[in-house]
Amino acid sequence: MPVRSGTQLSRKLGQKKQRLLEAEQHQSPPDGNPTPSSKEPRLGLGPQRSIYFSSPGDPPARLGLDFFDQPAVPLARAFLGQVLVRRLDDGTELRGRIVETEAYLGPEDEAAHSRGGRQTPRNRGMFMKPGTLYVYFIYGMYFCMNVSSQGDGACVLLRALEPLGGLETMRQLRNSYRKGSTGRALKDRELCSGPSKLCQALAIDKSFDQRDLTTDKAVWLEHSPPGPREPAVVAAARVGIGNAGEWSQKPLRFYIQGSPWVSVVDRVAEQNTQV
Repeated sequence: MPVRSGTQLSRKLGQKKQRLLEAEQHQSPPDGNPTPSSKEPRLGLGPQRSIYFSSPGDPPARLGLDFFDQPAVPLARAFLGQVLVRRLDDGTELRGRIVETEAYLGPEDEAAHSRGGRQTPRNRGMFMKPGTLYVYFIYGMYFCMNVSSQGDGACVLLRALEPLGGLETMRQLRNSYRKGSTGRALKDRELCSGPSKLCQALAIDKSFDQRDLTTDKAVWLEHSPPGPREPAVVAAARVGIGNAGEWSQKPLRFYIQGSPWVSVVDRVAEQNTQV
């Protein structure tokens, strides 16, 4: 009995060792890297890139030429909800969701700087490829930022943002332009509620004129994740348009209804908006 018992034990240990070796060989390919089990989830190639992405080296949500290459009116609407990003020299990123825009249709539009096909060094950005910035100086003290669209001389004015990130820096930048009014701190809703205000809050000046939003490293547009429901968009007359005949009343300003960040609310136009 003792001899046979020892033999059986030796045989069992040998069989167990053989099974372990076979299991290791089954789990590992010749190069020694483990093979995932069929029950384990397989990793794919990663999320598919949107058609709006410019190139693999861009920030993952950056909007590219395909987004900007559309007529001014649909582009003005498409801008609503997207996120404008400004990276300062020290690396600080300022972010704001676009809530108000205006469309300028080009040579036919009597309120556009390109009316009648007029081309000057000042408005050259309006005639460059879609996604090009057109930044101009008004009243000797303010800047306004536009983005060229499809069609010569057509563009979209960015009128208001909902501040999302870097609010204290925005407040400091805005305060640096406020002469004689340093006593009261600006409320959040006052930071970017107007085309010149948002330029001040993001430190946008004439040096940004003719820059390309699809490639620039200091300013770009990101796709905003979809919300729980599509917001209602109000179409109203543009602000501050005079001596433009019927174009003064055309509903070419667009804003998100109910947003507290909008610069000017048009109650009459809102009554005609379908929610």
